[in-house]
Amino acid sequence: MFGKSIEKRLLGVSLRINKEKEDLLVAEEQLIALLNDADEARIRSLVSETPLSDHDRRDTARQAENMENYCQGKRNEISRLEDMQDQLLDKLKLENK
Repeated sequence: MFGKSIEKRLLGVSLRINKEKEDLLVAEEQLIALLNDADEARIRSLVSETPLSDHDRRDTARQAENMENYCQGKRNEISRLEDMQDQLLDKLKLENK
């Protein structure tokens, strides 16, 4: 009786996992670019030693850090959803015994 409900929830969770994974892939690509920008800004700051270059360095480092936090949030959400999926699969397995 509850099997159909669990199956619907499983499908929803599976779709959300796929969406989160796609979002994470895009975010990780952006993170790589931001880390490269931050590294370049750090080198420019070391070479030029101007307040403007230091501001640019801090700004790009902050952007990279924010994106890393965003990626970690996506990883955590994927893990949470996979745990939920496992629990739903266990429930479905118990019902089908």
